[in-house]
Amino acid sequence: MPHRHFNILLLAVLLTAPRALDIQELRATASLAPHLAAAFDEIAACQRSPSGDYLIFDRRAHAVYAIAHGTETPTRIVQIGSESGRIIRPTAFDSAPDGSFVVADAPGDRQRVQFFSATGASLGGFTMPGRGVPQITLGELVLSGLATLEYTGQSVLISQPELGSLVVEYVATGSPLRTFGELRQTGQESDPQVHAALNVGITLLSPKGGYYFVFLSGVPMFRKYDATGQLVFERHIEGVEIDPYVKRLPTTWPRKRGEFPLVPAMVRTAAVDPDGNLWISLAAPYTYVYDASGDKRRTLQFRGAGIISPTSFFFTREQRVVITPGCYSFATAAR
Repeated sequence: MPHRHFNILLLAVLLTAPRALDIQELRATASLAPHLAAAFDEIAACQRSPSGDYLIFDRRAHAVYAIAHGTETPTRIVQIGSESGRIIRPTAFDSAPDGSFVVADAPGDRQRVQFFSATGASLGGFTMPGRGVPQITLGELVLSGLATLEYTGQSVLISQPELGSLVVEYVATGSPLRTFGELRQTGQESDPQVHAALNVGITLLSPKGGYYFVFLSGVPMFRKYDATGQLVFERHIEGVEIDPYVKRLPTTWPRKRGEFPLVPAMVRTAAVDPDGNLWISLAAPYTYVYDASGDKRRTLQFRGAGIISPTSFFFTREQRVVITPGCYSFATAAR
């Protein structure tokens, strides 16, 4: 009888214990030709225009390239330089459905946002007050200044927690349109620089309406806001795959006078697919996919030549996701 009670108790524990979702491995169905990929220094974003052309943001080369559909010749459409219409020390990139795009860069340590047509022609831009400071680290990469932005085609949404809210939306002239998102509690409110760094994140426009905000560092979590900027829900990002990373999160950031805190990122990148699902690439080599209700539905790994940790996502009309590094393409449908 005691053995029977023990077996029943063990079965109850196994049934109620949290279990990881099955990990699904996605294999690449296409990629840039090796000689093409080798032509770039650092592909930080690889997106497709409505006509099928590639648009490639090469951060280390301080340039944006286009590869016309059906060709294998990259054309540099934005050159390196600090003057208007060129980019220097770029930090973030995004494109709109019409093929136009925006780049954040840092000439003279000043944060600048510039708009370009699909052919790379300058459409203007603006310089933001203040100087970008190092805040987030991802491996050996230090994300300083404007680490992320979301381009709607009419405006840009930028994470600027140092101004008192999670998101500031700017029109193309540089005028603030609105702010939304209350800063989360971090336990570091007495250290404004650390508190701000733990509130830096990625703002994402959902095709189903509203916005997601994914925190880059600190306790992994995301929020959903409606179109007016009102909070809908907040979810913690949890899974056995990231438990070791969460356990190693620092609680103090000692530094010398004049130094800025370097806060490790828990999230590499995030994006929303055409069905409104949120894809989050983690510091661990896994991607979690959440549905519009905030429930985790899939745990993914991407395989090209080996396991790839995505640093950017781009979803095509053909139910493909293009990721960097490598500009690999994968089918998004679940098995």
